Amino acid sequence: MVKHIILRKHYFLIIFLLFGCKAYKQDILFRLDDQFTSADLSEAVSRANSNYELQTDDRLRVEVFTNEGERLIDPNFELMDQQNNQMVQQRTRYEYLIQADGSVKLPMVGKKNLTGLTIDEAEKILEQGYKEHYVDPFVKLSVINRRVIVLGANGGQVIPIENENTSIVEVLALYGGLNLGAKAHNIKLIRGDLSNPQVFQIDLATLHGMKSSVVAVESEDIIYVEPWRRPWLESLRDVTPILGLTTSVLTLIVVIQNLSN
Repeated sequence: MVKHIILRKHYFLIIFLLFGCKAYKQDILFRLDDQFTSADLSEAVSRANSNYELQTDDRLRVEVFTNEGERLIDPNFELMDQQNNQMVQQRTRYEYLIQADGSVKLPMVGKKNLTGLTIDEAEKILEQGYKEHYVDPFVKLSVINRRVIVLGANGGQVIPIENENTSIVEVLALYGGLNLGAKAHNIKLIRGDLSNPQVFQIDLATLHGMKSSVVAVESEDIIYVEPWRRPWLESLRDVTPILGLTTSVLTLIVVIQNLSN
């Protein structure tokens, strides 16, 4: 009797969890409505940038500060008067190219091999190099190539663009193409200030849609490919570990009950 009651509860739990999928929220990053926020976009772009690995022909901007970057904060303007502030703002910013051998030649520290490293990893290596010359150096490194960020089912990637008239189709090909998990008819091209961007809806599922869409990309554009969502399967995947644990516990209870009888 106890066994039947327990199993009945078990089945009820399964049905409850599965039908609870109705409340399962689809993981759609960007919508053309009030749910779209610049914070969502900034966070996704930041994740993609942090994963970018430096490569040959990347152009870098390197800034070095002492005392762990104290001057960058300076909330009370105690470290810099107005005249010095103007001089710093007018200071020439130099670019450094990663050569074919993977190295970049920088002032005072010489050649450093940065190919294959993320921005964070490269900054740490340069900080170690500048420790010989400065107290507690803080390095701020940025890549200034012409590039496009693609976000989608395959994760976020930074795609360098070399030609002036690179099309969105070429960028998506470099991204790895559109697989069965991507909605070719629902692609968004996001351009401009992230707080108030231009958003273009692009349909690459048909030839007509491709011709009528904005297909030429510009540097710093963001392309979002909406993935197909299967709420039932995703919900089932999420609750499978819980169901497995529940099954194990209930099985143990049934075994104990049988042994007690």
